Amino acid sequence: MLRVKLIQLEIKESETKADRLLRVEKVLEQTAAEENQPQVVMLPEIWGTGFFNFDLYRQESESVEGETFTRLAPWAEKIGCYLLAGSIVERESDSFYNTTLLLGPGGSLCGIYRKIHLFSYQSAESNVLSAGSGIYILKNKYGTWGFSTCYDLRFPELYRKMVDSAVDTFFVIAAWPLARLEHWLILNRSRAIENLAFLIACNCAGGQSERQFGGNSMVVGPWGDIIARAGIKEEQLTVMINPQEVTNIRSGFPALEDRKIR
Repeated sequence: MLRVKLIQLEIKESETKADRLLRVEKVLEQTAAEENQPQVVMLPEIWGTGFFNFDLYRQESESVEGETFTRLAPWAEKIGCYLLAGSIVERESDSFYNTTLLLGPGGSLCGIYRKIHLFSYQSAESNVLSAGSGIYILKNKYGTWGFSTCYDLRFPELYRKMVDSAVDTFFVIAAWPLARLEHWLILNRSRAIENLAFLIACNCAGGQSERQFGGNSMVVGPWGDIIARAGIKEEQLTVMINPQEVTNIRSGFPALEDRKIR
């Protein structure tokens, strides 16, 4: 069994990146004191700077082992969990990326995923950042995990590519807006159903620049059933899933084997 904790963090207009880091550390401190420790803790997309603060992206950018990693790594080690630290604005030479950080139970950096599909509609993300070019897959004792970010949900071919690498659980971090909440609900379930996989999605709450985030972080089962779902405000969800279910379902209903186009 895999215990996952989703931290649906409120992005407050009045807060700075330093404020949010302190708040997240307090949540992780509380998590470390819990009786039943999660094996995975998740945070949402660009929660430090705040997704819509495009004018701060370059100023608050960091390396993959910069401030966010340095502050959160001790908590991954203390809790003994994989810490999916949301994403940061990564700076590498003269390029900037929306980069997911995955920390291991010992506090080391397991891997990164640079968001491939950058949002351009009424957004400066694609102007400020460069797109990633590859998927990131992690195999461990809990199964095979694949990672994606927000707008990626609209591109099912990315998830098919991950399934071709035997991924059974998708982790999605997001700063999805309330204005397109229905799309969020449908797309999360669709990516799970069509790939017969678990999908675990952690979104932001709150808002910036009069734009509200949709919340509704969720865990979806391989049949598309919503196992757990948050509301619109800041919230924490802790959910148990059995990754073996994916193997059983794919064996009993081998729809993926009938694919004709790859």
